[in-house]
Amino acid sequence: MADQPNPLQGKALLQKVSEFSHLSKRETAKACGYYTVAKDGQVRVNMSDFYDALLEAKGIQLEPNKPKKDGRGREASYRVTVHQNGQIVIGSAYTKEMGLETGDEFEVKLGYKHIRLIQLGDKDQDDDQD
Repeated sequence: MADQPNPLQGKALLQKVSEFSHLSKRETAKACGYYTVAKDGQVRVNMSDFYDALLEAKGIQLEPNKPKKDGRGREASYRVTVHQNGQIVIGSAYTKEMGLETGDEFEVKLGYKHIRLIQLGDKDQDDDQD
């Protein structure tokens, strides 16, 4: 399988788009690195990612509160599932967003149809509505 491209972003993307103004949109997106090569060698142009990068390069944010994807892993869905062994796993996307570190401890409070995690040492959360 061929190496996947490193798509252009920001000013470099805007410059290349203006250079390739004679090409079709699909050809321009591919030339800027917005494509993937499948195992069978088929090339797929990622127009949605290309348009999103163009908007961002021009300073337009359609979803300003949405965290940026870094290309690694999945996006946080803010939902968890109880595993077959009864455990609930909270992924690293959530712990990073909260600034948690290895060894941080929580008190588990069970309510009617909810679970509340209260970080130990965070006293102002203890008296909030249960």
